[in-house]
Amino acid sequence: MKDFIVMLGRRFMNFVKYAGGVSILLGETLFWIPMPPLRRKQVVEQMSKIGVDSLPIVAMISLFTGMVLALQSAYQMQRFAAEMYIAALVAVSMSRELGPVLTALIVAGRVGASITAELGTMKVTEQIDALETLATNPIKYLVVPRFLALIVMLPILTLFADVIGGLGGYIIGTMKLNISHGMYMKNTWEPLKYKDIYTGLIKSFFFGIIICITACYEGMKTEGGAEGVGRSTTASVVVSFILIIASDCFFTALFYFVGKQ
Repeated sequence: MKDFIVMLGRRFMNFVKYAGGVSILLGETLFWIPMPPLRRKQVVEQMSKIGVDSLPIVAMISLFTGMVLALQSAYQMQRFAAEMYIAALVAVSMSRELGPVLTALIVAGRVGASITAELGTMKVTEQIDALETLATNPIKYLVVPRFLALIVMLPILTLFADVIGGLGGYIIGTMKLNISHGMYMKNTWEPLKYKDIYTGLIKSFFFGIIICITACYEGMKTEGGAEGVGRSTTASVVVSFILIIASDCFFTALFYFVGKQ
């Protein structure tokens, strides 16, 4: 029993230490964002790596998700002769939930792991220490460009995923379920509200913060050589996934109760 309590206490202290470190990094990042220079070139480079390079995999997964969602919903809708509502289900589901979450998970796995590995390698090879020796703030130099790129590009990727997911549902609806083009488009746009779109974008904005801060924190505290880089990369992806799902649950509940008032 004593050992169990000690283990719980140690786990709790590790959690508090981790949460404190992440919060401090976020605060320092927000502090350094308005400080000159802006480093526009580095921000644009990161936007290209995060956004443009992620387009193919986001498009592929969103297309298949929209197609699968349409097929699975048709399986139930056909029992009640309600195939016309498939378009609305796909559009709203992609905009409010699947688009933001799937895009964030893809970016966390692809970009978050890359950021952690890059910063972790710089940490274990003492390149970050060299920046401090040269009177260059590592957070301003390394974290801020990635932070700005993620909070800008992730909502854009989410919009892209929403459109491609809707296209997947359209392909199944018109070619497999025999729904006319006009009927599908009408049942897509009429139920879709601005709230459905901007709630997804708000989620994506905060998902971008989670991915960047988690990846950078894990990378900048890496130690132990190549093995340590591997551990930090794994931890970055796992923690990002957990925080994305947990924050999605929080925001979904928040928007639900706010929308009812």
